[in-house]
Amino acid sequence: MRLVVIGCTGSLAGPRSPASSYLVQTRDQFGRLWTIAMDMGSGAFGALQAVLPPEALDFVAISHLHPDHCADLTGLAVYAKYRPGAAMESLPVYGPADTPHHLAELQYSHDPNSEGGDFNYGAWSEGVGISVGPLTITPFRVRHPVEAWGFRLEGPSDMDPHKRVTLSYSGDTDTCEGLAELAAGAELLLVEAAFEEQRDVARGVHLTGRRAGQVARAARAKQAVVTHLPPWNDPAVTLEAMSAVYPGPIWLARQRAFYVI
Repeated sequence: MRLVVIGCTGSLAGPRSPASSYLVQTRDQFGRLWTIAMDMGSGAFGALQAVLPPEALDFVAISHLHPDHCADLTGLAVYAKYRPGAAMESLPVYGPADTPHHLAELQYSHDPNSEGGDFNYGAWSEGVGISVGPLTITPFRVRHPVEAWGFRLEGPSDMDPHKRVTLSYSGDTDTCEGLAELAAGAELLLVEAAFEEQRDVARGVHLTGRRAGQVARAARAKQAVVTHLPPWNDPAVTLEAMSAVYPGPIWLARQRAFYVI
């Protein structure tokens, strides 16, 4: 299994990266490549096309409906509708229950009967896993001002195809039970840290570097990739705060970087 970063800037598209979007990929026993896109934030769809044709997506997982995580679903919908031969009407797009209506308002507001394109929409159910080829994606409700989900993905290891490994994605969240559950024992924890400890004191919105490190340590995650840093944050501050409480390897997410487990 591998993680490919399409976009990793927090809260908006930044000068060095689009907003949140990540691919999780693995091959099955026949060599077929399976791809899940987690989030499609502002600016991400253009960057995605530089990595793979959108028709190659097998599943789209939307954590929540803030623009920095879902706005470029509009681009995917236009591509699916107008590109000759795209044939993407059966693409599963899962998110909060009102995802189709939300996309309809963004993309097709002139047509009140539209439900946001021709995708195969589904809504998350707490703890109910969905199989995507050899991958299983399980949603956990996390702590954010709107309905928000984090994901636990299990699939074959790239190092040993007979072994199953876990990649966990926090989505946008503060500390909560769901985050602890999805992160437990992960070989790789993709964790947001949009806030800085001394400056951003609001709770129930985002993690700080320190709180992200505490989550990773308590979960006994093997390694962590820290993401969702706004352009105005200093990554060195976040990494220092996280490494003070978490002894494992920490990587800073960068556009087009990939991580193999």
